[in-house]
Amino acid sequence: MYELYPYFTNDGSVGLFSPSADDIYHSTYGALTEAYEKFILPANFEKYFKKNKSIKVLDICYGIGYNTKSFINYFLEFMSNDTIGSDNINKDNCNAQIYTNNKKLYNSTVELHTNNQKLYNSTVELHTNNQKYNIYINAIDTDKILANLSPFFITGKNNIKKQQLTFKQDKIKKMLAEKTKQIYSLKTETKIILLNLLKDNIDSESENILFSKKYSKFFDRSIIDLYKFYKSKKDKYTPLSCLDSFLHNIYYKYISSSYKNVLKALKMANFNFDLNIEDARQVLQKDNNEYNYIFLDAFTPAKCPCLWTVDFFKLLYNHLDNDGMILTYSNSATIRNAFLNAGFCVGKIFSESANKFTGTIAVKNKALIKYELSEYDLGLMKTKAGIFYRDENLNGLNEAIINAHKIEVENSNLESSSKYIKNFRRNNDL
Repeated sequence: MYELYPYFTNDGSVGLFSPSADDIYHSTYGALTEAYEKFILPANFEKYFKKNKSIKVLDICYGIGYNTKSFINYFLEFMSNDTIGSDNINKDNCNAQIYTNNKKLYNSTVELHTNNQKLYNSTVELHTNNQKYNIYINAIDTDKILANLSPFFITGKNNIKKQQLTFKQDKIKKMLAEKTKQIYSLKTETKIILLNLLKDNIDSESENILFSKKYSKFFDRSIIDLYKFYKSKKDKYTPLSCLDSFLHNIYYKYISSSYKNVLKALKMANFNFDLNIEDARQVLQKDNNEYNYIFLDAFTPAKCPCLWTVDFFKLLYNHLDNDGMILTYSNSATIRNAFLNAGFCVGKIFSESANKFTGTIAVKNKALIKYELSEYDLGLMKTKAGIFYRDENLNGLNEAIINAHKIEVENSNLESSSKYIKNFRRNNDL
């Protein structure tokens, strides 16, 4: 029987542990926080959306979808801020008009939220220059059940008391706090969009987990209710052309009025979502897309080296737009050197909240790099620490890739990383 190993991270979102990999899917300081600070904020999506109406995103190792959910959430926030700006607000008592493709969809009085202030009975015209945004997300993972469950996981859990973990993992337990620190939040409509994209993929095995009392505290009850509502009306609302009616009925049964206007405004964007339950190496060898953004969120190289090899990065190079960007949480010299040898320009991701570098960016256009690699970073890549993993035929097993890398490191005449670090600190009085 399929087992989940969930726990609440320190920002009130759900994290998972993988016994097979003996590794965690998400940082204990916050699964949602990690997605925002290592993948979403460094991407500078606001600048991209102001210039482009079409975007392609590749989410490698989708898991339970935090990176994709955070991306959709950010897009909704951008749309809200961009189309419901102060310049468009007339505070007289009148109706809101919502348009898409130059066609009025609705005409009703709505309650709007902006910057945590309610604007009542205001005239707001939502438009995108008569052109919809086209959003394509290709999500890849090997765990179908986790992916199917992704719309349902709860976020924003408050007052987490001492957790009783259902699995033995002392490292996680020591790092978990009893009080949550929430910096980011997911809109309810973000989960609704994802549910609408995934609802037809959810099978009985996934439902067994979803409806189990064992895991109930980790799932959002309102989204489960929406899913049950959809299933009860499946024959009536299956075609995408009936999405208006579907959302309309969902609103009256489940959704608070504060989201009504936003749900209708989603008609201004086309969301296309592919979920591939397969080895990412095989998926991308059959894929002809060039992506604007690639999220690389695999288990650590020591656990899953097949998605961190120089050969896989060369494959990614062929799938990245000339002004595209790969983002990953890894700071490893091994990984950065592999990116460089695959042809990328490489920089660093800086987290303002943590006040430190928390990841790596790989691009074709060097002008996109905000934080360049330092002298120390470049020097470290020339040591044994910079020897990268190899998988020439893109079909190697993780154990074989690890063993080959170990042999290459042992036989290398390069300086050790410990010696380099010691000399660097001495020479720079650190």
